Amino acid sequence: MMDYSPEVFLNNIAQTTPFPFLIPVERAEGIYLYTPEGKRYTDLISGIAVSNIGHRHPHVINAIQSQLEKHLHVMVFGEYIQSASNRLAKKLTELLPPSLNCTYFVNSGTEANEGALKLAKRFTGRTEIISCRKSYHGSTHGSMSVSGNEIKKYAFRPLLPDVRFIDFNKMEELEAITDRTACVIMETIQGDAGVRVPSKSYMKAVRKKCDETGTLLILDEIQCGMGRTGTLFAFEQFDIVPDILTIAKAFGGGLPIGAFIADKNLMQTLTHDPMLGHITTFGGNPVCCASALATLEVIEKEKLLDQVEKKGKLIENLLKHPLIKEVRRIGLMFAIDFDTQERVEKIVKYAMDKGVITFWFLSHPNSFRIAPPLTITEEEIKESCQVIVEAIDRS
Repeated sequence: MMDYSPEVFLNNIAQTTPFPFLIPVERAEGIYLYTPEGKRYTDLISGIAVSNIGHRHPHVINAIQSQLEKHLHVMVFGEYIQSASNRLAKKLTELLPPSLNCTYFVNSGTEANEGALKLAKRFTGRTEIISCRKSYHGSTHGSMSVSGNEIKKYAFRPLLPDVRFIDFNKMEELEAITDRTACVIMETIQGDAGVRVPSKSYMKAVRKKCDETGTLLILDEIQCGMGRTGTLFAFEQFDIVPDILTIAKAFGGGLPIGAFIADKNLMQTLTHDPMLGHITTFGGNPVCCASALATLEVIEKEKLLDQVEKKGKLIENLLKHPLIKEVRRIGLMFAIDFDTQERVEKIVKYAMDKGVITFWFLSHPNSFRIAPPLTITEEEIKESCQVIVEAIDRS
């Protein structure tokens, strides 16, 4: 059947690796994916941090359908007043600290980071950017320039100049931040590096150093935001507020939308000298905005944040095994370490064959990731962990 033909997929769709999963997906519901033949897969990675409220949540589907009856795209970002983007922006200001009161909607996480970097350089008049080793901020040129995986970058140089790297969660390296630094960009929780959680004292020191030097702090919560860590935004756990926040992935409830968010005074600098300092055709797409607002409403109304830590601890307790070297976790965001990349690949493949989808990390191949929808039940957790333990036994 051509609809799900591996030959079409492999030959007529651009490939990202030589070994895609090749699972044919006919439909998705809750935490499950279904093939045309009816095989069911448990999505323990939420489509890589996207489906935090599960696939096709009814409230999100209703919001999308309601917007479809009104209009789709009508104009480039920033010109027409549209209900969907207005309501979403207002909701974000209610959920965020007062200084994060102005949202620029884009289409993806890497675009959010590109916009944030431009805003920081424009506002400060400086050029130096400091990022962290092992970080991942996206795959477009600017975002790749500030990502820490050199293996992924070398084939695409030259990249953005004046970028310096420091080690994440190392207090002494913060001396690199000076009065010539436009911004520090870091993931609040390093995701692709294998779920690296900083200390509260480190994050407070980063904030203090940025304040002292007039440097803007960009926190990338594209992967760790939207309730993944147990708070809606991960920075809430460190008693600091960034100057610019970037979000995407789970923000859209399954549709593509990202945003960079800052104070109105900062954001206003993109409107002059030159005008259209940043522009996007599809940013703020009304259907995506409707989906994003509905997603925030689901997290709130279903009190999903209250359940995150309990479910995370249950997974941690069920995945006890002598072959596991280390488990790093915050909320429902896991990295599980083993001795070799080969063992991780065997575990991931066996679990997938048994209908449970996990995945590895680009920059830390000795680990596999678990990041299920926040809506997963305790029974579904127990069933999934049983398969994973069996996979470890057979590795």
